[in-house]
Amino acid sequence: MKPRFTFHGGVHPPRHKTESNGTPIRDAGLPPQLVVPLNQSIGNPARPCVAVGERVLAHQRIADADGNVSAAVHAPASGRVLAIEERPFAHPSGLPALSIVIEPDGRDDSVDPVPVDWRQADSRTLREQLRDMGVVGLGGAVFPTALKLSDGGLETLVINGAECEPYISCDDRLMRERAADIVLGVGLLAERMQAKETLIGIEDDKPEAIAALTAACAGTGIEVVSVPTRYPGGGAKQLIRVLTGKEVPHGVRSTDFGVQCFNVATAYTVWRALVLGLPVVSRIVTVTGAVARAGNVEARIGTPADWLVGQAGPTPDSRGIIMGGPMMGFTLPAPAAGITKATNCLIARSEALFPPRPPALPCIRCGACSEVCPASLQPMELYWHARSKQFGRAQEYALFDCIECGACSYVCPSQIPLVDYYRYAKDEIWAAERDRKAAELARTRFDFRNYRAARDKEEKAARLAARAAAAAASAPAVAAETAPAPAATLDADKQAAIQAAMARAAARKAAGAGKDPAAPAATPMSDADKKAAIEAAMARAAARKAAKAAEATPPPSESDAP
Repeated sequence: MKPRFTFHGGVHPPRHKTESNGTPIRDAGLPPQLVVPLNQSIGNPARPCVAVGERVLAHQRIADADGNVSAAVHAPASGRVLAIEERPFAHPSGLPALSIVIEPDGRDDSVDPVPVDWRQADSRTLREQLRDMGVVGLGGAVFPTALKLSDGGLETLVINGAECEPYISCDDRLMRERAADIVLGVGLLAERMQAKETLIGIEDDKPEAIAALTAACAGTGIEVVSVPTRYPGGGAKQLIRVLTGKEVPHGVRSTDFGVQCFNVATAYTVWRALVLGLPVVSRIVTVTGAVARAGNVEARIGTPADWLVGQAGPTPDSRGIIMGGPMMGFTLPAPAAGITKATNCLIARSEALFPPRPPALPCIRCGACSEVCPASLQPMELYWHARSKQFGRAQEYALFDCIECGACSYVCPSQIPLVDYYRYAKDEIWAAERDRKAAELARTRFDFRNYRAARDKEEKAARLAARAAAAAASAPAVAAETAPAPAATLDADKQAAIQAAMARAAARKAAGAGKDPAAPAATPMSDADKKAAIEAAMARAAARKAAKAAEATPPPSESDAP
């Protein structure tokens, strides 16, 4: 057996596993409707690729992965798509999520499986296959498995079979009944990642699972290690510490220390996706608590949670459903929400099993929370800073190292819901960070807008300057063509016009005198007067012609001036 290490803190809550781990896995059956949420991974929701009214087959892809941190979603059964709409989602927020509602036809017609030759395929092909088969971490984190598949150089491959949370026994039954398939998946991962050693960690309260996997691993080089039962020993960092002695700090990937960790159920689905070509359309779920027939069922993704609990026979005093375990789980805001790949346990709660929490009392600084914290934090300091909204100080005390296991709340004699305060502080910090990034983006856009306006203004000024320079170059020729007549010529024209006017006046006076009987007889115009009148008329015509020419030519603009 591998030498064991230990981690700081931890608690020993009542196990409550025997209520559900004594009977084999059974088929949950087919509900009247399957409500399949598209949020099936820690990343982006999948994008629907089917239409309302369309008939789909079991294992058919109904939503494509949206980006690298995402996973495809498949039809759990054959039937007709009733709707693609917002439906209640199995999440603490209670917010709805886009879901595909399928009415099963009971025939379970399936598409043909698409396996790959995983030994010959390159890493990119395997990652695409895992993404398109919807393989994610089934331990609860639902991180896309494709992103964890490295090309090699791994020191230790850790397979998590600890299952430390009370009430949950789905991995226990899976290891007992399908150990051979799990080992095939573990061997596949170890070979592809070229792991120097492969360790399967199982808590010592599961002797049947340890025996089954030990027998299945015979001759494979895979070692099964029994680890002490202590919550939260099933956390990835805690199990890595116990099996390898390596501490993985917050914000650092375990692969930086040569270690990678997968859940046993994830290894099982990796083998099915690559070797059998079957996508993830179901998972093992523990149904326990205030029910008559507690046990483990293989339920199709999208099965309503209350329908599953109803099949187990809830007792009359059951009130509400907890998804997950009592330490890290949450009460479903909408019991009719369809289960997801993260749903490992459904607990029908009752006041007998989960009595109301007493009112919180003031913190007495007993230090019990520090003693049990697996991350070696100071929970009481985090509590005070979170409560007083001193989020910067909370971060200084390593708030984000908290794994929200609930051990501190479990031992608090003042019944303070410590984890709720930590979650609140984290949410506020994340919200502030989102606002900061949004403000930075808005500022960047505003600065670019100003830069673009200044650039356009400079380009316009440059164009006007070039136009003015071109106009200045052609100004002498234009000025010569439109120059006014000499002053002497203008004076002669004025003199001729005056003389012509005087001649016309004299002529009118003479004509008027001729019409008056009392006036003397008009004197006939002499040749000199006629000549003067003709010259005056010619001068007037020349003056009018010059005036029209001057009006037809526009004056030079300011930009044309030299």
